[in-house]
Amino acid sequence: MSELIVRDAVVHYGDRIALAGVDLEVGAGETVAVLGPSGCGKSTLLRAVAGLEPLSEGSVVLGDRDLAGVPTYRRDVGLMFSDHALFPHLNVADNVGFGLRMAGWAKPDIRDRVSEMLDLVGLADRVDSAVAELSGGQAQRVALARTLAPRPAVVLLDEPMSSLDRALRRDLTETLAESLQQAEATALLVTHDRDEALRLGDRIAVMREGRFVQVAADTELMEHPVDDWVADFLSDNPYGEIS
Repeated sequence: MSELIVRDAVVHYGDRIALAGVDLEVGAGETVAVLGPSGCGKSTLLRAVAGLEPLSEGSVVLGDRDLAGVPTYRRDVGLMFSDHALFPHLNVADNVGFGLRMAGWAKPDIRDRVSEMLDLVGLADRVDSAVAELSGGQAQRVALARTLAPRPAVVLLDEPMSSLDRALRRDLTETLAESLQQAEATALLVTHDRDEALRLGDRIAVMREGRFVQVAADTELMEHPVDDWVADFLSDNPYGEIS
């Protein structure tokens, strides 16, 4: 568990500014949900923290490490996307244990950790299953277990449930919330779904045009929106149908 600090983060795409001086602190063990419409810069922020997108200006600090120039695979981040990207030639256990093998864990420790993670996401009975046998929701649970298994310093979740239907999204939201809490993970989630943000985030950071317009806990955000745009955005899009 580590604190994540983003300071004055700027990202340019040619003449367009995708991030315009973003500041954010995510406390150790906290989940912050970044909520905003498509194209507002929320995924760019996540990619910048992961090292997949270079900052034009600013800094990302994880724990006591400034991540400037540090490649993604050395940042100690766990990444989970909407397309769960499981390895089709590996079974469930081998998918979850993949990062542990790459990190040089001993086989008995890998076996124990994989068992622990699959139990956490409610798939203890699918340890030997092929990926092709899984439903969409089950595949996303395996992806979550794989992300959490190496105990990353921060978990980065980019629209992790956007490819699922509404019922599955509700179920997986509950699993994700419980799993992050039990794992005591520091997490940064980006979503366009208000309900997901409110359920998962200890705080919600509302983004518009590359900037945060309000960062607050759910009750404060819903009862005291900072301006009319935030109020309209929250009230007009209760089910993630963002235009």
